[in-house]
Amino acid sequence: MRIVVAPDKFKDALDARSVGEAVAAGIRSVEADADLTVVPMADGGEGTLDAAIAAGFTEVPVTVTGPLGAPVEAAFALQTSTAVVELARASGLALVPRAQRDALRATSRGTGELIAAALEHGAESIILAVGGSASTDGGAGMLAALGARLLDADGADVPDGGGALRHVERIDLDGLDARLASVRVTLASDVDHALLGPLGAASVFAPQKGASVAEAAQLELGLTRFARLLEDALASSRAGARDAVEPQSPTAAQRPGSGAAGGVGFAALAVLHALRRPGVDVVCELARLRAHLAGADLVITGEGSFDAQSLGGKTPVGVLRAADSLEIPTVVVCGRSALAEREWRDAGFAACYATMDRAPDRASSMRDAGAFLREIGAEIARGLLAAPGSAPGPGGPVIGGAGQILDRDRPRR
Repeated sequence: MRIVVAPDKFKDALDARSVGEAVAAGIRSVEADADLTVVPMADGGEGTLDAAIAAGFTEVPVTVTGPLGAPVEAAFALQTSTAVVELARASGLALVPRAQRDALRATSRGTGELIAAALEHGAESIILAVGGSASTDGGAGMLAALGARLLDADGADVPDGGGALRHVERIDLDGLDARLASVRVTLASDVDHALLGPLGAASVFAPQKGASVAEAAQLELGLTRFARLLEDALASSRAGARDAVEPQSPTAAQRPGSGAAGGVGFAALAVLHALRRPGVDVVCELARLRAHLAGADLVITGEGSFDAQSLGGKTPVGVLRAADSLEIPTVVVCGRSALAEREWRDAGFAACYATMDRAPDRASSMRDAGAFLREIGAEIARGLLAAPGSAPGPGGPVIGGAGQILDRDRPRR
């Protein structure tokens, strides 16, 4: 029996590798000879760097500016000339204690410093994994770290943070790092929101970062001003020569993904000429998931909260697509499932196991997630052994919850 365990993290409980190892340990407790491969996954946000390192990239530590200006220890990952930069390591909300969250002051500068460090190490291709940001600055801090200047009416540099964007009068891109013109940037994101408007970065995401209603409105005004001035600067500067010759329609601020990470997506699309791709697809390639799946009988994936957003393209569905293309059944494990059985079955999953179904409360589910996942792994293994002579595979039975054998040839959506 060859089984690939390819989960995302359980946020605030376990990282992706720990989730996978716990499930694998449970399987081995029942079937010691199982051929198990753990492949840590992510959807392009937090955990992407860990997935790259697990796949053989080298971690490069860097001290950068944190979300509120204090230094933080971060890192990027490098393999030959490809670098992986995870925004959450430098500019993530998890770096700010809840009581100190400041949506107006938080900056993406540290992310720009990570990109600059990757360039110093010879990166010719950069995967910019965004998600989990503390800032709503439109990527202004990131650009400032790469040589751009945001100037007020007196020609002085405007302070970092989305709250200061309303004071910007001019953006100077002449000092932008020249190496950016030749580097290929991939924006890995599962967010398709545009920068502005009722579904934009400030309106939807700023409140999650501590912004009041009034502060979110202030951030929206600042982002609107910043977007207009940046488009003007691109049209008239050497950095925007490509856009001047080949106008983009719609503008970068209107493009899907420009609202990602508080607008870092906008700066990446507009100035770094990034190519936006679904984060989970990028991570599947980084982790060489299809190669790991070759010859597998079963795939186990998962994430902390399994819900409608998961079915929209997060890690479980990304792994499911890869497994389905090889006709390998896929089981999902999660902290909690907000989906009805019909929903996850229609999506194509063979079974769903949640730690919350075993725990007395949410706190216990998170605190003891590893133990519950080992129980789940053991249950999956016992169910497989309960189907003598029929390992899960094309046309064969598939293990379901509580040892139930499911039909592999069920209708698919």
